[in-house]
Amino acid sequence: MKTNTAAFKRLSAATMGNRSWLMEQFPPYFFIAMKDEPEAMAMLEREMGTLAQNRRLVLSDRDKCLIQALPNVPGSLYDTLRRIPEREISYAMIAHSESPLPGSDRTLEIQRFEFDRKSNKEIQEGGDVVIPAGIRAKIASSLRQSYPDFAMSELDRLLRMVWLNNEKYVRMAWPERVAQVLNLYQKGVKAGGLYLDVEEMEGGRESRIHFAVGNPPQHDFLLQVMEVFNRLDLGVNRAYCLTISNGTHPYFLGTFYVRRRDGEVLSRGSELFSRLKDELCNTQILATTSIAYRDFVTKGTFSGREGSLINAFIAFTHTNLAHNQPDRFGLDDVKSAFFSHPEIALQLAELFAVRFHPAVGEREARYAAKLEETERVVGDYNTGHRYLDEVRRAIFRCCLIFIKHTLKTNFYVLQKQALAFRLDPAYLAELGSDFTADLPSALPFRVTFFFSRFGFGYHIGFSDIARGGWRTVIARNGDDFITNANTIFRENFVLAHTQHLKNKDIYEGGSKLVLILDAGDLQRSGERDQEVLRLYKLQYGVANAFLDIFVTDQGVARLPAVVDYYREDEPIELGPDENMHDAMIESIARISKERGYLLGIGIMSSKKVGINHKEFGVTSTGVVRFAEITMADLGIDMVHDAFSVKFTGGPNGDVAGNAMRIMLERYPRMQVRLILDGTAALFDPLGARHGELARIILKEDLDGFNPQALHEGGFMLFRSGSRTEGLKTLYRKVTMGSGGLTEQWISIDEFSREFGDLVFTTEADLFIPGGGRPETIDAGNWERFFLPDGTPSARAIIEGANSFITPPARALLQKRGVIIMRDASANKCGVISSSYEIIANLLMKDNEFLAEKNEYVAGVIAILEKRAADEARLILKRHRDNPALPCTEISDAISTEINGHYARLFRFFQARPELLGQAPFRRVILAHLPALVADKALYRRRIGILPQKYLCAILAAELGSSMVYRGDQETEFEDILRLHIDRNFAA
Repeated sequence: MKTNTAAFKRLSAATMGNRSWLMEQFPPYFFIAMKDEPEAMAMLEREMGTLAQNRRLVLSDRDKCLIQALPNVPGSLYDTLRRIPEREISYAMIAHSESPLPGSDRTLEIQRFEFDRKSNKEIQEGGDVVIPAGIRAKIASSLRQSYPDFAMSELDRLLRMVWLNNEKYVRMAWPERVAQVLNLYQKGVKAGGLYLDVEEMEGGRESRIHFAVGNPPQHDFLLQVMEVFNRLDLGVNRAYCLTISNGTHPYFLGTFYVRRRDGEVLSRGSELFSRLKDELCNTQILATTSIAYRDFVTKGTFSGREGSLINAFIAFTHTNLAHNQPDRFGLDDVKSAFFSHPEIALQLAELFAVRFHPAVGEREARYAAKLEETERVVGDYNTGHRYLDEVRRAIFRCCLIFIKHTLKTNFYVLQKQALAFRLDPAYLAELGSDFTADLPSALPFRVTFFFSRFGFGYHIGFSDIARGGWRTVIARNGDDFITNANTIFRENFVLAHTQHLKNKDIYEGGSKLVLILDAGDLQRSGERDQEVLRLYKLQYGVANAFLDIFVTDQGVARLPAVVDYYREDEPIELGPDENMHDAMIESIARISKERGYLLGIGIMSSKKVGINHKEFGVTSTGVVRFAEITMADLGIDMVHDAFSVKFTGGPNGDVAGNAMRIMLERYPRMQVRLILDGTAALFDPLGARHGELARIILKEDLDGFNPQALHEGGFMLFRSGSRTEGLKTLYRKVTMGSGGLTEQWISIDEFSREFGDLVFTTEADLFIPGGGRPETIDAGNWERFFLPDGTPSARAIIEGANSFITPPARALLQKRGVIIMRDASANKCGVISSSYEIIANLLMKDNEFLAEKNEYVAGVIAILEKRAADEARLILKRHRDNPALPCTEISDAISTEINGHYARLFRFFQARPELLGQAPFRRVILAHLPALVADKALYRRRIGILPQKYLCAILAAELGSSMVYRGDQETEFEDILRLHIDRNFAA
């Protein structure tokens, strides 16, 4: 008994000693932050001595909490984070003792992690909360005292948000700490989702880093941040990190107290300080899964900035070379070239820095010397492996061309979430026909390359004032990613060129922005719900990168970190396309206005203060009008006659869904025999029942159609709702027989074969591709469109979707008698509508537009109906006059004629601006605009405030199109002769 008592006394003495030591070594806030973990603190006091023999002491290890104590060694926190990469940290606290542990030369480190992130839905549905008045008052007082620029009007909203995410934190933390979090969040939002600030602490030994990131990369983000500190030899003495949801996406809010391990002071003006800021911001772009990061950055071969740039080099060279030669220039081949020769990768990165780093002096001479040296290195590349050397030389040469032809970039802008590189399109000529032979022959006006942590892509435009949609292709597995990356540049180029042909009726030339989102890891880890967050991260980052380089003052990029070799304003209009959601449309318009882009909210169409394509069915208006006129030419009156139609694109899609809506309203005898969308396929030999189809149109995808509504012989294939049996994935097929519905489960092979065959084999009078991937019908499968007796499965095709049929396949189908109205004509009304939306944004205030919206849109739809009818009738007239000439070639010829007139007229009016206000030319401008603008003096007067370049373009577009649609060449030639005679041969 005496022995036990003595041992207990010794233990108690040790515990008391440990408690006293802890009280001396840690600041008061540490004990407040640990107040809710008395058992963990008791174990620390009791067992602290065991750290002399053990690497760590686990104080608590629960589902939602991990607390441990360990001797502080360089990288200890980094080590811990590597052990828990799959857990989403909602709160992290790291603290160190001031002095070494008794009997040790190491300080004590306490790590606390909580894993209790609230979902966006939980925050949205959080309801009312009651925050104790005393807590609120203390936080408000602290904000006023410490952060006088904090917008107090937001206090209650932000405090409620943090409370819903972590009530315990708000209750327990010092008011000053909560105030710091609220201020950091507000600063992060104001800065566009990426905010970094550094304070030197009193005494100069420590610096405090504040870091806020909206929608941060998941799981390993804190690990990557700690790797930066570790790589730069900065010890993290204390850290407090909170990840919360704002109801839309997560927000990381971190405060780090750091010291240099060499004992020197981390001063604000030091080189290390600059590197730290650059590396922390670069975490938004540099993927931790990349070879550049894993094998080169973490080992000190590349800086984080160089790692990001080299990853961008790889993406650009791969996408520019692989579309024509995928077997020689696959992604692995390009990566191997750069990572097998890091010295060449760094040589190229140094050339880029000399050309674009804003601090470089004597740039021209230094760049010339470095360029000559780099060209020699690339030209002399020779390892004795002839084939491999040729491939790698081409890769390095492509990268060199990229650097030489980039005109401006945001690469050296500190707070960015994506990279943007605006190129002179002449780089394509230098690249050579070996790599461009598969592209349309026209040269774009501009090419802009974007790169981010989760994806990359291009904006390609064919004129100075240009507009076209922004689509994001989501790659959900490795095969999808490689396939799309191989072809993204060609697909983008073709889409933009098609858009240019399509835009013939408006003042903007054609363009397109296409990105690939890499979401394969989310599928593998079962985190499909994170896909939208990643999509928004990519799009928001690219939107800001776009503005980094295109927001200008007197033509020159406004941000001083952007070295601008182009030095002109660039009016580029965007619009929604695949995977562009309403929330992002509104965000892009808002940040464009906030950042001072010359178009303001006019950068993006189909926003709230705009004309939503899906709501008003503007694209489908033109598609249906083309169908009506084409079918009439084939002898079918769609209003009165029975006819059949097949669709790709679902009832909830913009183009197909609205086309079905319009056609159900107008054509009572229509049979919809086939619908295909991403969720299902529907075949009905007597046509889908109108009532059931109307029930789901613009509300549900095709898998919402009730199979009980099928006629006998009809069936549905469901891509959604698959099931797994053993190693097989099975898909549901339901068929309506004489006795009712039967269900069977078929293999992926059977499903793919049946699904893929339907578009070719289903018989109908009319086919409207209103969705689906580009190049679905190509030169290798076009013959399948014909039935065994040689007749086509549809007599007419109206292309509602872009590039659904390849040009060679179009030619072959038309030779066999199919009438095709190509995308550049049939679905042009969407972009025409967007053009008029931008005009409204420039002429009307937001409240005026919303008040006049219905009347304005009615005027736009009247213009759309007329533009579609003008072109459809002209195409068919020319086809009747020359039946050997395919309708798609006539469409191209019309676009080329109008665009040729436009280009000449645009140059003319730019050289003669005094004509813009004269009565005849003003009449032309008014004729181009919706009736509301022409009829109301208020808006007519404002026409003069439009940028001069826009007025020239409107005149060029209206005159150019009318000369083709309504022109009579012989009469016009006679008029020209008479005018020439009057001027030169006096009576």
